[in-house]
Amino acid sequence: MKQVYKITYPTGKIYVGKCRVVSFRYMGTPDIEVVNADFEALPESTKLDYTIRKQILWQSETASDAELAKKEIEMIKLHRSNDPTVGYNRWPKFDKGGSK
Repeated sequence: MKQVYKITYPTGKIYVGKCRVVSFRYMGTPDIEVVNADFEALPESTKLDYTIRKQILWQSETASDAELAKKEIEMIKLHRSNDPTVGYNRWPKFDKGGSK
């Protein structure tokens, strides 16, 4: 089963990623330095007790790797997770002019 998922962090920002083989523990690979910098701005109480949410946005048992990659990019753009004010995806590069 191939999946595209969305991770929501206690910072309010999101990350969209893909998985070729279902792994319930896998939470993606956002830039850890960017995530850590955002966590530093959180209240101490949140740093000590937080939840990270994983949602499956799309899945397929028959999709090719190319279809999976295309769907991931589609979902990144749809959720604007490549906009640094919204999420942690850094690719595809966010176009502030509106074409995403």
